[in-house]
Amino acid sequence: MSQNNDSSARTALPEVTFSTFVMSLASAALVQLGEVPNPETGAQAVHPHLARHSIDMLEMLHRKTTQGLDEQERKLLESLLYELRMKYVMKCGSAPGQGA
Repeated sequence: MSQNNDSSARTALPEVTFSTFVMSLASAALVQLGEVPNPETGAQAVHPHLARHSIDMLEMLHRKTTQGLDEQERKLLESLLYELRMKYVMKCGSAPGQGA
């Protein structure tokens, strides 16, 4: 890739913050739950094992980082986890982290 193309690609990406990181994981979970189309294929399909993995990663981040988060980051992570867990239960039947 030329340096010019690399530079323009970097400017199109969001700033690297805790919030953008957890939003990217949450976005992946929404794709895996079939809530939004896959940005690469345009297809919508439910992949419970992948969605569960993404939600479990967010849960692990919540457990490991709660002490170091500011109030806004903590609320974002907790609300994303709640929303994704509810969507998972609606699509797949049992809450992530239960029974498997």
